[in-house]
Amino acid sequence: MRLLFDENISYRIVRKLPECFADCRHVDSVGLDECNDEIIWHFAKQNGFTVVTFDADFFKKSVIKGAPPKIVWLRTGNLTNSELIELLILNFSAISTFIDNPAQNCLEIF
Repeated sequence: MRLLFDENISYRIVRKLPECFADCRHVDSVGLDECNDEIIWHFAKQNGFTVVTFDADFFKKSVIKGAPPKIVWLRTGNLTNSELIELLILNFSAISTFIDNPAQNCLEIF
Protein backbone atom coordinates (compact mmCIF):
# COMPACT_ATOMS: atom_id res chain seq x y z
CA MET A 1 0.00 0.00 0.00
CA ARG A 2 1.61 3.23 -1.17
CA LEU A 3 0.16 6.26 0.58
CA LEU A 4 1.35 9.82 0.05
CA PHE A 5 0.41 12.13 2.90
CA ASP A 6 -0.41 15.70 1.95
CA GLU A 7 1.26 18.66 3.64
CA ASN A 8 -1.81 19.26 5.82
CA ILE A 9 -0.89 16.07 7.70
CA SER A 10 2.14 16.00 9.97
CA TYR A 11 5.21 14.33 8.51
CA ARG A 12 5.77 12.74 11.93
CA ILE A 13 2.99 10.19 11.50
CA VAL A 14 4.76 8.33 8.70
CA ARG A 15 7.48 7.17 11.11
CA LYS A 16 4.89 6.03 13.64
CA LEU A 17 2.71 3.97 11.33
CA PRO A 18 2.80 0.18 11.77
CA GLU A 19 4.43 -2.20 9.30
CA CYS A 20 1.21 -2.58 7.30
CA PHE A 21 1.78 1.02 6.14
CA ALA A 22 5.49 0.51 5.39
CA ASP A 23 5.53 2.05 1.90
CA CYS A 24 4.07 5.41 2.88
CA ARG A 25 5.65 8.80 2.30
CA HIS A 26 4.98 12.41 3.17
CA VAL A 27 5.16 15.10 0.50
CA ASP A 28 8.11 16.64 2.38
CA SER A 29 10.12 13.42 2.11
CA VAL A 30 9.78 13.30 -1.68
CA GLY A 31 10.66 16.95 -2.29
CA LEU A 32 7.10 18.22 -2.73
CA ASP A 33 6.84 20.46 0.31
CA GLU A 34 4.96 23.65 -0.58
CA CYS A 35 4.10 22.34 -4.05
CA ASN A 36 0.66 22.94 -5.45
CA ASP A 37 -1.94 20.18 -5.64
CA GLU A 38 -1.43 19.64 -9.37
CA ILE A 39 2.25 18.75 -8.89
CA ILE A 40 1.41 16.43 -5.99
CA TRP A 41 -1.37 14.84 -8.09
CA HIS A 42 1.02 14.21 -10.99
CA PHE A 43 3.73 12.77 -8.70
CA ALA A 44 1.25 10.42 -7.03
CA LYS A 45 -0.09 9.29 -10.40
CA GLN A 46 3.38 8.68 -11.86
CA ASN A 47 4.61 6.81 -8.78
CA GLY A 48 1.59 4.70 -7.84
CA PHE A 49 0.63 6.53 -4.64
CA THR A 50 -2.80 7.08 -3.13
CA VAL A 51 -3.03 10.62 -1.72
CA VAL A 52 -4.17 10.97 1.90
CA THR A 53 -5.44 14.45 2.68
CA PHE A 54 -7.78 16.67 4.67
CA ASP A 55 -8.09 18.86 1.55
CA ALA A 56 -11.37 18.87 -0.41
CA ASP A 57 -9.48 20.08 -3.50
CA PHE A 58 -8.12 16.58 -4.12
CA PHE A 59 -11.65 15.19 -3.96
CA LYS A 60 -12.72 17.74 -6.58
CA LYS A 61 -9.79 16.74 -8.79
CA SER A 62 -10.76 13.08 -8.48
CA VAL A 63 -14.31 13.87 -9.62
CA ILE A 64 -13.03 15.72 -12.67
CA LYS A 65 -9.98 13.64 -13.59
CA GLY A 66 -10.78 10.23 -12.14
CA ALA A 67 -8.07 7.93 -10.89
CA PRO A 68 -5.19 7.44 -10.66
CA PRO A 69 -4.25 8.63 -8.23
CA LYS A 70 -6.85 7.56 -5.75
CA ILE A 71 -7.71 9.84 -2.84
CA VAL A 72 -8.31 9.05 0.82
CA TRP A 73 -10.13 12.13 2.07
CA LEU A 74 -10.06 12.47 5.84
CA ARG A 75 -13.18 14.34 6.88
CA THR A 76 -12.64 14.18 10.60
CA GLY A 77 -11.60 17.69 11.52
CA ASN A 78 -8.51 18.24 13.60
CA LEU A 79 -6.94 15.14 15.10
CA THR A 80 -3.79 14.56 17.08
CA ASN A 81 -1.14 12.46 15.36
CA SER A 82 -2.00 9.54 17.65
CA GLU A 83 -5.70 9.83 16.80
CA LEU A 84 -4.93 9.94 13.09
CA ILE A 85 -2.70 6.87 13.30
CA GLU A 86 -5.44 5.04 15.19
CA LEU A 87 -8.00 6.08 12.56
CA LEU A 88 -5.79 4.78 9.74
CA ILE A 89 -5.20 1.48 11.53
CA LEU A 90 -8.93 1.06 12.20
CA ASN A 91 -9.63 1.70 8.51
CA PHE A 92 -6.77 -0.38 7.11
CA SER A 93 -9.09 -2.99 5.60
CA ALA A 94 -11.37 -0.35 4.06
CA ILE A 95 -8.37 1.51 2.61
CA SER A 96 -6.91 -1.71 1.16
CA THR A 97 -10.25 -2.69 -0.39
CA PHE A 98 -10.68 0.81 -1.81
CA ILE A 99 -7.23 0.83 -3.39
CA ASP A 100 -7.90 -2.54 -5.03
CA ASN A 101 -11.29 -1.43 -6.42
CA PRO A 102 -10.86 0.17 -9.86
CA ALA A 103 -14.39 1.60 -9.75
CA GLN A 104 -13.67 3.98 -6.86
CA ASN A 105 -11.70 7.23 -7.02
CA CYS A 106 -12.12 8.61 -3.51
CA LEU A 107 -12.60 7.09 -0.07
CA GLU A 108 -14.06 9.43 2.52
CA ILE A 109 -13.26 8.63 6.13
CA PHE A 110 -15.31 10.36 8.80
